Amino acid sequence: MAHHTIKSSYAKLVERLNRFPQGAPPTELLFRILNILFSEKEAELVAQLPIKPFNAAKAAQIWKMNLTEARKVLDELASRAVLVDIEQNGESVYILPPPMAGFFEFSLMRTRGDIDQKLISELFYQYLNVEEDFIRDLFTQGETQLGRTFIHEPVLSNENAAHVLDYERATEVIKTASHIGVGMCYCRHKMEHLGKACKAEMDICMTFNASAESLTKHGHARAIDAVECLDLLQKAYEQNLVQFGENVRESVNFICNCCGCCCEAMIAARRFTNLNPVHTTNFIPQIKLENCNGCGKCVTTCPVEAIVLASANDPKHPQRKRANLVEDRCLGCGLCARVAPRNCIEMISRPQRVITPLNGTHRAVVMAVERGKLQHLIFDNQVLHSHRAMAALLGAVLRLPPIKRVMASQQMKSRYLEALIVKMEKEGKL
Repeated sequence: MAHHTIKSSYAKLVERLNRFPQGAPPTELLFRILNILFSEKEAELVAQLPIKPFNAAKAAQIWKMNLTEARKVLDELASRAVLVDIEQNGESVYILPPPMAGFFEFSLMRTRGDIDQKLISELFYQYLNVEEDFIRDLFTQGETQLGRTFIHEPVLSNENAAHVLDYERATEVIKTASHIGVGMCYCRHKMEHLGKACKAEMDICMTFNASAESLTKHGHARAIDAVECLDLLQKAYEQNLVQFGENVRESVNFICNCCGCCCEAMIAARRFTNLNPVHTTNFIPQIKLENCNGCGKCVTTCPVEAIVLASANDPKHPQRKRANLVEDRCLGCGLCARVAPRNCIEMISRPQRVITPLNGTHRAVVMAVERGKLQHLIFDNQVLHSHRAMAALLGAVLRLPPIKRVMASQQMKSRYLEALIVKMEKEGKL
């Protein structure tokens, strides 16, 4: 009986996690992971929390406990980076982040003794890299994805640099962030416990703004200034790491510096190429075939296998090779242009610009529409029976054929929705 009670608490937590657009498919591995990160009582309480930011008074009301006790529970969860806590108008506001990018990563962003990091790394690897359902759901559902690629700025020509918008530059994210933190790369730290990590920089996972404020406050990341962060970015450039960041234009919360061998986003980009799991930059390489000597440096550097060597069809040199681009695999990161000799690769603008959501709220709404989960954002407090009934009704409406949901998501990406979100945020309604 006790086993079923415990399973029930974690099942409720899984149900709560899956109300957000970025969920977590329930498997035995997921239950084992959650059992490490949450106690049974914590799982029961967290399962009742709203999707939208909330204060301690709201949690106390939902949990039917006094304010002091509720705040103690919330602060304990925030200290372990299960919750993110930020200050708004002199009050602590809490958010339950999704598993990724969220509390899965946070559990490995520093060395800590309160959880078995080797065991949880092994479980993460099985859940993310072997079972595959989680990564498939995270990176391939809908058109709008969690993350986007940033252009490798040093390879841009003066002409191209003039067309790069501020939000497309990792340097601009760093310079304008209110808070900056750096922690261990979750992906390489996980692989290190499995004996599979590469030698790329470990302490280079960048967080910004609200996420950095919370993670640095509780010691999960180290607070740094923009100068040090720009130095780390330069180090990432030198190690041919891809900048993969939050898919928003404003208040970016993270930029990962990814290798092709360890990092989940790059692995997903290779595994599910045809489903476009990672948003590209607005650039694409152009290979100058007359300059290419077939050295293969671009091939070995590309993290998503978007460049291959093929015959140069040179009758005088039948063994000669040259690089060919597989366009639908390319992220437009620009690493190939960095390593290619003799200026044989340059970055050019894509014919059609990639759409990037305004902020986290805009992205969550669009993702929710595409995944049939908008009802969970609108009727957030699942404790209320009336909300559950309305959410079920709206959920039925959203179970439309995929083409109709795509049409709805296109409308959600409009300037009208952006303006509405800005207005509502200013009025404190979001």
